[in-house]
Amino acid sequence: MLADAQRRGAKKIVTFGGLQSNHARLTAAACAALGFESHLFYFAKKPAKYEGNLLFNDLVGSRMHFIPFGGSNTQDLTLETTIRLVKVIAAFQVGAHYFIPVGGHNWLGCLGYVRAALEIDEQARTMRIENARIVLAAGTGGTLAGLLAGLALIDSPLKLLGIDIGKLWKGFPKSIAHLANEICDRLRRDDPPERLYGFTSNDVPIIENRYVGQGYAIPDDSTMNAIRKLASLEGIVLDPIYTGKAFAGMLDLIARDEIAKDEPIIFLHTGGLPGLFAFENLFSSHTNLMTDVMSERD
Repeated sequence: MLADAQRRGAKKIVTFGGLQSNHARLTAAACAALGFESHLFYFAKKPAKYEGNLLFNDLVGSRMHFIPFGGSNTQDLTLETTIRLVKVIAAFQVGAHYFIPVGGHNWLGCLGYVRAALEIDEQARTMRIENARIVLAAGTGGTLAGLLAGLALIDSPLKLLGIDIGKLWKGFPKSIAHLANEICDRLRRDDPPERLYGFTSNDVPIIENRYVGQGYAIPDDSTMNAIRKLASLEGIVLDPIYTGKAFAGMLDLIARDEIAKDEPIIFLHTGGLPGLFAFENLFSSHTNLMTDVMSERD
């Protein structure tokens, strides 16, 4: 999308997300490297201090706009409606700019995960991993839509399972299906009609709401336990907002036998390490709790 912005001669880039959005942070970093002026919109009160991804955004010189409304986690608006509203607000606040939807939620922004689908499929075949399930966090759905389209385009046997981490959008599966269809239509526009794809909401492999907890960016004990478990066993760190919730959900699904214990799993780690440092107090209190529990057992 930034290559498209360069071709169009844009000077300012606008996007938006939650306070610890990885997408917003990466957009800010890429804009700094390419010489764009970045503007990040957050529909929340400005924090007393910048932590995690917000601190990173400040370091790379991004302009952050905090508008304190929304964030109720009630799924009042669809993704598409929210994107249109933010575009209007950004035009008023910033003036002329190149707009990137939340999470890069358009066909162009999803092409990276179409290519990732091809790479994952190739690696799985090389490693002789058959019929594996790819488990991932779903926040704005772009990663899931890109993978869904990519795997379908190459007739891959790999299966997907997105775990909703935010309860953010009305009609979320419908938005993902629409985006996956647009990706396929763009990439295979010369195919005969019988080869065209028509994903519906029912085709989107996502578990909504079950593992959201109290809402977006509010980790619960299962999330914290999952983060500590993977870190202590493998030295791999998840984040409390996206991958931590998804990994906790995956562990629960295995415990419930909804994912068979002998089923091959590919867990897609989509990053988010800076977000960890916005929850230091929560980790400290959780550490004390775990210490107390272990002491009682001793």
